[in-house]
Amino acid sequence: MAFLRLSGWEQAQMALLAGDASTRCYLRLTGGPDHQRAILMDADPQTGDTQHAFVQIAGYLTAAGFSAPRIFAADIAQGFVLLEDYGDGLFAKILAYAPAQEAVLYRAAADCLAALHRQPAAPGLLPASADVMAKLIDPAFEWYAAKATSENMAKAKIATVALLGASLRRHASQCSVTVLRDFHAENLIWLPERTGICRVGLLDFQDAVVGHPAYDLVSLTRDARRDLGPGVAALTTQHYLSQSPVEPAPFLDATAVLSVQRNLRILGIFVRLAFEAGKTRYLDLLPRVWDHMLYDLAHPDLSDIARVITDNLPAPDSKLLTKLKAACPQTPTP
Repeated sequence: MAFLRLSGWEQAQMALLAGDASTRCYLRLTGGPDHQRAILMDADPQTGDTQHAFVQIAGYLTAAGFSAPRIFAADIAQGFVLLEDYGDGLFAKILAYAPAQEAVLYRAAADCLAALHRQPAAPGLLPASADVMAKLIDPAFEWYAAKATSENMAKAKIATVALLGASLRRHASQCSVTVLRDFHAENLIWLPERTGICRVGLLDFQDAVVGHPAYDLVSLTRDARRDLGPGVAALTTQHYLSQSPVEPAPFLDATAVLSVQRNLRILGIFVRLAFEAGKTRYLDLLPRVWDHMLYDLAHPDLSDIARVITDNLPAPDSKLLTKLKAACPQTPTP
């Protein structure tokens, strides 16, 4: 590969790593210059999944004192980025065998978010306004509802977007901080040899926007991929609030409405991944996503949205999951 030759890594050994919900491919390189390791991130430029944003935001985070991977080399036009290898200490992997560490890791993640929110927002990011966020739930209807039922959901979609937009404007209109958007246990790496906020290695931040401070805390505490231990979500939120100038009650209102927005969108995104990319493992996560959404739909100010959603969208029970899996293209899940 010409990129590796020009970067001085052509002699390195390569091993494919597990991918994520994107179209990117990751390779671990060993035996590089001075026996270094690195990660080669490869995104096909034709997909529009450009690496430019990753490089830009990594530079912002590093300059602000956070642990974002160092960039060793990049060819943006070809979609290649060679970056620092943080190892295999994903929060999710650590907690699978050391669940007693959960409170410690989540407290560190909250420290990281609080510190990030004390920084000026990264330049050049798009604002995640209430109207933009409301429209981002389209996949819930275009994919989840469309594959789950034959009912016409046009009116339900219009009503949900309108009601959600109004709730977002009331409770979560503030666009003031860098929002990484996928701040959860499979994108955070524990670096215990470092200190302070640098113990939390950050990944998958190329879709960052300027948005509300509660959004990434929602990503962390309403995780689509794992259940948190009893009380951990509340303790993590309290720890964040202890370091933030925000008023707790309005912040918790914002948390509820942003959770509904995020989890509605995820319902559709996960079904799209199953049908378009053969990643059927994401279907098994739908019940947890649904439960997160229902939990926050219980907020008193979201009763109208709750009624529209529960009257129109079917719950992802075992019967529906079986139906969705049977309808998916027979492509092996990576």
